[in-house]
Amino acid sequence: MARSPSSSDTSGLLARSRDGDNAEPLTISEISQSLKRTVEDRFGYVRLRGELSGVKRAASGHMYCALKDDKAVLDGVMWRGNTGRLAFVPEDGLEVIATGKLTTYPGRSKYQIVMDSLEIAGEGALLALLEKTRARLDAEGLFAPERKRRLPFLPRTIGVVTSPTGSVIRDILHRLADRFPSHVLVWPVLVQGKGAAEQVAGAIRGFCEIAPGGPVARPDVVIVARGGGSIEDLWSFNEEVVVRAIADCSIPVISAVGHETDTTLADYAADRRAPTPTAAAEMAVPVRADLDATVADFAARQRRAVHRPLELGRERLEARVRRMPKIESLLQPQAQKLDELSERLRRGLHDRAGQGRERLAGTAARLSPRLLNQALEKRRDAHARVRLTPELVTRPIAQGQSKLDSLARLAEQLHPKKPLERGYAIVRGDNGAVITKQSEASKHSALNLEFKDGELAVGVGDAPLSNPSPPSPPPPNQPPARAAAVKGRKSTPKASNPRQDDLFG
Repeated sequence: MARSPSSSDTSGLLARSRDGDNAEPLTISEISQSLKRTVEDRFGYVRLRGELSGVKRAASGHMYCALKDDKAVLDGVMWRGNTGRLAFVPEDGLEVIATGKLTTYPGRSKYQIVMDSLEIAGEGALLALLEKTRARLDAEGLFAPERKRRLPFLPRTIGVVTSPTGSVIRDILHRLADRFPSHVLVWPVLVQGKGAAEQVAGAIRGFCEIAPGGPVARPDVVIVARGGGSIEDLWSFNEEVVVRAIADCSIPVISAVGHETDTTLADYAADRRAPTPTAAAEMAVPVRADLDATVADFAARQRRAVHRPLELGRERLEARVRRMPKIESLLQPQAQKLDELSERLRRGLHDRAGQGRERLAGTAARLSPRLLNQALEKRRDAHARVRLTPELVTRPIAQGQSKLDSLARLAEQLHPKKPLERGYAIVRGDNGAVITKQSEASKHSALNLEFKDGELAVGVGDAPLSNPSPPSPPPPNQPPARAAAVKGRKSTPKASNPRQDDLFG
């Protein structure tokens, strides 16, 4: 046995071997490997309970974390092959039970556990993980009410994601057949255990990828169903992959997982939650008998709506007919008046005939030959007394001719061009209008004078003469009117002033 070196032995500068000392110095790697073998031999299989902390995934797929309780911390690692088989997503704060072996990591002189499996420690921890996942997904808006869509009233095709061997699919088909027989597409999946969540999510996405109008009918609504069970049995429907598949589904989804008291995250993401699979079938389709009754009621209401105006119109017409007077009462005054007029006409004709008969009798009495001869003699005497001479006709004609001759002479004297024969002239402007005032004539550049035997165009000067000479008296044989008509024209020597002066200067 090696003895402990004294202080005097260790005070040297160089390390020396001692007599009887068989404890050769070990390297760090040797002592680390020795510790590693010792720990692994002693703790080759352990189960540890603790809270996860610092969970992270490396790019290689390995997971690194720490297990801790209120007094100690132990590092842990899980290799990529084992992390792929986990039934949940490890998160910080989750209490788990880790199974594996203890070992050391020489690079840091630390001991750690290499975990082969990882399980949630109890239902309380599972519920805590569920609530934490729910809060995280809710913060992303996957459970927002505005994302919920209305279910179609009468779907033609219903897609069902469930196990093909359980009682759930039979309950759904039986309920659909009772309420409203529909075309059902079943996508068989595992509803619990490893790989169930991936199959359910794949089935939901598969229904969404069915093209409308293809050989396989695209569902109008999808039912995700499973029977009741423990929280472990229903855990597949709490997986994030299932929740996101339901939230991203373009088809309305009904979640019918478990019984009425069971709640999964799939229920929050779905558009409608059904307490049972049977209730999901009731939500998906209406009752055909109720629809038939509703349609029949609508038809009856339509008939009543059509017949009611006719009935009201008939009632109003009958009421108005009852209020109208009888045709006999309307025609009675006219009939009475007609009878009175007929009687008056009969009496009038009778009286007129009597009066005519009396006048005829009186006239017949006067038509005796003696009376007729006397009347003829009187008319002959009166005719003889009337003198029918030609003067009675010619005298009015002569009087009318005399009046007509007087009017003809007056019209000749009043003719507008008659004064031209007496030396007058008609003055017209350049626009052809008759001018009667000197102020109007000065506004024109040229004037037109009309005489008895023709017309003469004259120009108007720029300024009147400063000292116009008085007009020369007319010749003795010229009437005064002629002199007045040519008053405006001045005679000047041609050599002294060849320009024609202003007519009205």
